[in-house]
Amino acid sequence: MRDSQRLGSDMDINDPVAGIPLKRRIAESRDRLYRVALAWCGDEMLADDLVQETMTSGIVNRRQLRDEKRLFAWLYSILNNNWRRHLRSRKVHEELDEQLASEATGPLGNCRELEIVCRVRKAVASLPVDQRQVIALVDLEEFSYCDVAQVLNIPIGTVMSRLHRARKNLLARLETPTPETALAKRHIRVVK
Repeated sequence: MRDSQRLGSDMDINDPVAGIPLKRRIAESRDRLYRVALAWCGDEMLADDLVQETMTSGIVNRRQLRDEKRLFAWLYSILNNNWRRHLRSRKVHEELDEQLASEATGPLGNCRELEIVCRVRKAVASLPVDQRQVIALVDLEEFSYCDVAQVLNIPIGTVMSRLHRARKNLLARLETPTPETALAKRHIRVVK
């Protein structure tokens, strides 16, 4: 008996996710969802809550998914809805800078790399929400413009203009030296 007959005629044996139960694929998407949620909200605890709600909704409503190949776009749509619900539920919109964790580096990793990551996260967190969402989906998760338009329920032209503005704003923020980096450069000596 051939593999395609054993798997069933509707499954593609060349598809790496064929035969993997949908619940498991949803559970395995946690890290990807978390990266985007963290980029959107800038708060690790809130990102974790948003992802948990998204995964729960995805598992409970998995029968509503029409095309399993679009699982990630569907999950990001749920994540977007949860994020919007959270924003609507907050009466006072606090500044994201107040939510960011300390910039102190931990014992792991290269200090310079951690500094860059921290600066980029802070710069992304300072972008307006609509720009943050688009840049996270396109640049972090490598979604196509069409998929982002569907996930966020906006026209593709809006995706392109938001992405352009987000990248332009992000570049401006990252090119501007911060007081911390200027101070650090004065105290660092290169010894050969």
